[in-house]
Amino acid sequence: MGLKPRARATAPADPLLARVRKICLDYPEAEETTSFGNPTWKAGSKTFAVLDRYRGRPCLAFKADPSLQPTLLESDQYAPSPHGAGQGWTLLWTDQPVDGGVLSDLIEMSYRQVALRRMIAALDENG
Repeated sequence: MGLKPRARATAPADPLLARVRKICLDYPEAEETTSFGNPTWKAGSKTFAVLDRYRGRPCLAFKADPSLQPTLLESDQYAPSPHGAGQGWTLLWTDQPVDGGVLSDLIEMSYRQVALRRMIAALDENG
């Protein structure tokens, strides 16, 4: 019995992938990689965004500010991540429309949770 490869979270022509990629790669020292077949963005060695699927639903995993995570989780558009919810990891369901400003704000919040001080300083200088 062979293992089936995991389905990719997104297709290369996915417009959400293009939007997330553009946002993420604008951050100082941000890099795109792949983790478990999913597009993943890192600030240095730390992950700040992943396009994934959970329980059959497409989502963006991001690290929320601990003071904001409970408020986000009151909405049906968010769920605690099965991998690190206690550390702020949260899912944004992307099978429904996602406002571009909200998407940018969530990714920036996540980046700021994991980036080194010099990266945040560079972001603030350029922002």
